[in-house]
Amino acid sequence: MTSHDPGPEVPRAGRFRWHQTHPLAFDAVLAAIALAAILSTSVADLHGSQGPRFGVRPLSATTASLAAVACAALVLRRRMPRTVLAVTGVLTIVELIAQGGAPRGPVVGPTVLALYTLAAVTDRPTTWRIGALTMVALTAAGMIFGTHPWYSQENLAIFAWTGMAAAAGDAVRSRRAYIDAMRERAERAERTREEEAGRQVAEERLRIARELHDVVAHHIALVNVQAGVASHVMDNRPDQAKQALAHVREASRSALEELRATVGLLRQSDDPTAPTEPAPGLGVLDQLVDGFVRAGLPVDLELPEPAGALPASVDLTAYRVVQEALTNVHKHAGDGARATVRIVRTGSGLTVTVQDDGAGPAGADRRGGADGPAGRPAHGGGHGLTGMRERVLALRGTLVTGPRAAGGFQVLVTLPLQSVRTGESI
Repeated sequence: MTSHDPGPEVPRAGRFRWHQTHPLAFDAVLAAIALAAILSTSVADLHGSQGPRFGVRPLSATTASLAAVACAALVLRRRMPRTVLAVTGVLTIVELIAQGGAPRGPVVGPTVLALYTLAAVTDRPTTWRIGALTMVALTAAGMIFGTHPWYSQENLAIFAWTGMAAAAGDAVRSRRAYIDAMRERAERAERTREEEAGRQVAEERLRIARELHDVVAHHIALVNVQAGVASHVMDNRPDQAKQALAHVREASRSALEELRATVGLLRQSDDPTAPTEPAPGLGVLDQLVDGFVRAGLPVDLELPEPAGALPASVDLTAYRVVQEALTNVHKHAGDGARATVRIVRTGSGLTVTVQDDGAGPAGADRRGGADGPAGRPAHGGGHGLTGMRERVLALRGTLVTGPRAAGGFQVLVTLPLQSVRTGESI
């Protein structure tokens, strides 16, 4: 037995959309079908006493010629809808005049198709304007040049078919416009969702990067200083070296714990290993200050008595601001510098001030640049002040950093306790 290869199967959707992918071929087939229908109907008696009969009427050369030209014009109905409608309409009127008292062939069929096409591709005012003109012209020609009464079914049929063609074409055009609008709306909504998702991912990535910087920069700076001290006194003062190494171990352990808590934010909420410890805040600020004091940086802390719990976002931001500011002091203020941390809470806001009296080897620029009221660094630096500024602006607060007139550097942050938009607690 020989096998038969049926060839590649045409997709079902492709078969149904053939008229859209090959419009000219489809219109040619439609024109041929219309011509066959006109010629067969012209020689038939559809209303005889014995039922419809074909071949009982002669086919005149005029009817055949007009039908052939009118149907041939339908091949171009998509490209030139107005011209095709005008040609078929004129040929229909000529056919009505030429037949006189003889039975009329249905040459009006191509005009109906041309009017439907025009209505489907133009706007509604144009459709009704041209459609009304076509209906009136063809119906008037049938009434004037025909031998039947003006109210005969032939004349009413011309009026009805042209009116239905205009209405059907307008309905198809409206449906296409509705589908296109729905598709465009769906695509726009999809783009909006993708943009929103991308924005949220970028914000979350920036927030995590800010957290990692605050944790790593602070603790690694302490580790670096204490490791340097241990290396310097290892031979002459082993006890002091051991103490410095103990500080290194404590700072590294704290860094690991905070890194574990920060990375735990990426876990699912139902993960049993997700961290449960609260985020650091002003309640553990004394521990932070003690770490800097042990690292050799004298710090004066002015912290008021607690007067009610702070919003979590404000509490964490204030803690991170103090952490980053003291880290910059420890790294850049120079030997012998002393820092002061002052926190003042009012009814509407929280003010955090971190000052130092050190000049540093190269002035304030080595601490990220001097910021004006707008919070813009004058010179390049690390990400510390940038992350600090982003945290403060996220809460609609203000940040002012810059050199002090008496020497040293100052970071001044004001965080509102009331939402700017709603007036409720953050």
